[in-house]
Amino acid sequence: MDLLNTLVEKGLRRELPTREEALAVLATSDDELLDVVAAAGKVRRQWFGRRVKLNYLVNLKSGLCPEDCSYCSQRLGSKAEILKYTWLKPDEASQAAAAGVAGGAKRVCLVASGRGPTDRDVDRVGKTIAAIKEQNEGVEVCACLGLLSDGQAERLREAGADAYNHNLNTSEATYEGITKTHTYADRVDTVQKAHAAGLSACSGLIAGMGETDEDLVDVVYALRELDSDSVPVNFLIPFEGTPLAKEWNLTPQRCLRILAMVRFVCPDVEVRIAGGREVHLRSMQPLALNIANSIFLGDYLTSEGQAGQADLDMIADAGFEVEGAGTTTLPKHRADALAAAGAAGGCGTASAGGCGSEASASCGGHGEEGGGCGPCGGHAAPEAPAASEARTDLVAVRRRGAGTDLAPNA
Repeated sequence: MDLLNTLVEKGLRRELPTREEALAVLATSDDELLDVVAAAGKVRRQWFGRRVKLNYLVNLKSGLCPEDCSYCSQRLGSKAEILKYTWLKPDEASQAAAAGVAGGAKRVCLVASGRGPTDRDVDRVGKTIAAIKEQNEGVEVCACLGLLSDGQAERLREAGADAYNHNLNTSEATYEGITKTHTYADRVDTVQKAHAAGLSACSGLIAGMGETDEDLVDVVYALRELDSDSVPVNFLIPFEGTPLAKEWNLTPQRCLRILAMVRFVCPDVEVRIAGGREVHLRSMQPLALNIANSIFLGDYLTSEGQAGQADLDMIADAGFEVEGAGTTTLPKHRADALAAAGAAGGCGTASAGGCGSEASASCGGHGEEGGGCGPCGGHAAPEAPAASEARTDLVAVRRRGAGTDLAPNA
C-alpha cells in the first residue's frame, strides 16, 4: 500500500505527513487494519524498540472541580457517583506511588482536580514530590494540576518535577462545545509555560467525544507543533451523570487507526495509551502495543482499569518488555534537547501534559461489587453487533470506590 510505505519512510525520517495522508489513515478499511498496525509498528520500533513504559497515577484531590469539562466525572454539576476528597498528605501520596513503582512504573503522575493550583497548592505538591523521590530513587514525577499561573512551572521544576501534563483534548474548532469555563488558548498557554520552564511537556487528546476526523488531525498536528515529549491518547469513558454519557462512538478498529495516525504524525515521541483502553480496545489492547510505547498501569482516577498484573502479563505475552528505570525513554535527539532545555532553564516552543480521562493508582485486582468485563458464567452472550458498531454491552464503566469504603488510591 503506497500510503503506508510513504508514512513509514516519513516516520523514520521524522518528517511530517500531509494532512491528506493523516486523514487517509483514519479512513482505511478494517481489511487494511493489520497493515496499518504493522506500518505504525515499524516507526514505533525504530525509535522505541519493544519497550513499554509504565506510568502510575496518584489522584491527589478528587472531585469538587469548578470547571465544566463535559467528559469529566469530576466536573461542576457532575452527578457521577465518584470518590470525593481533598488533598492527600505527602506521605499518603508517597505510599500510593510506591505501589505503582513496585509494579514496574517508572513515572508517577500526580493529578489534582480543579481549575489550577494556588501558590499554596504548588508548595504542597512540592512537598509531595520530595516525599515520593525520597522513597523511590530515580522515579520520574509528572504533575497535572490544571492551568498554571506565571512562575508556577518554574517552582514545580525547582521542587523536583520532571514533567507537566496538560492535555489539549480536542481541536480548537470544537473546544468551546466541550468546555466553557476556560479556553483552548488557556490550555496551550499552560503547555507553553511548562515547556519554557524546562519541564518535559506531556499533552494529549481524548477521542470519542463526537469529533470528526478533521478534528482529530487538527489536535494531533497542534500537539506536534507544541513539541510534546509525551502524547497520551485517551478514549472517552462515558460516565453516567456527565453530558457525554451517551457518546459511545468508538470501536477497537477505530481506536487502532487513531493511535496509528498519532504515531505517524508524532513518530519519535512517547505515545501513551491512556484512559478508556479497556473499555474501547478490549481484547485488541495487545495490538495497540505495536503502535504505542507507553501505558498507565492499573486503575484510573475515578474508574477501574485492568488489573495491574493483567497489564504486565499482556506486555510479556505480546512480546514486549517493561522499560527499566535506568533506560531513557526518548530517542537520543529528543533526550538531549530536553536536557539542554532544562540546563538552560527552559526552551522555546511548548508542551504540557494531561493524563486525560482519568487514571489513578492501584495495581491490584478489582474487588468491588459490580465489577467484571462482560458476559460470564451461565449467562447467554448477546448477539454480536457488526464490527463497525460501538459495543456498550462488553464493558461497563465501573466507578472506583462507588458504594464502597475503599480509601483513596486503594
